[in-house]
Amino acid sequence: MPVKPMRGEPFTILLVEDNPAHAELVLRSFEDHRVANKIIHLSDGESALDYLFRRGPHADPKQSPRPHVILLDLRLPRMDGLEVLKEIRTSDELHTLPVVILTTSEAERDVAKAYEQHTNSYVVKPLDFEGFTALMEDLGFYWLGWNYYPWS
Repeated sequence: MPVKPMRGEPFTILLVEDNPAHAELVLRSFEDHRVANKIIHLSDGESALDYLFRRGPHADPKQSPRPHVILLDLRLPRMDGLEVLKEIRTSDELHTLPVVILTTSEAERDVAKAYEQHTNSYVVKPLDFEGFTALMEDLGFYWLGWNYYPWS
């Protein structure tokens, strides 16, 4: 279950992205637009699940805080994003975490499968820099400013 942030405490975002350039754009965009948050970046699906289920190097809850939102790519090494999403949604502990699929795939099949696994949102990454940074700004403000959570 998501943890209610204390007043002034940053929201925690888990970014699961294997493309270093895309990850850097996300991190810089949030920083540039002053979306003040803690961002944990992991580059494969197995690491994401280890983090979320607090296994291995992520066993300490103080070092591995629950994210308030997950930005999840579909095409990941070791375990793809849809498999990660399925594990999240079948977990009694994690199933309410908001998950945003953030991918380059516009394939109808991918969109349908993501919603079948109960993603909260499916967002296609723009290919141009300006579009990508504008998307990150909007995404940050929506999920971290406008959206209401159970603790709102």
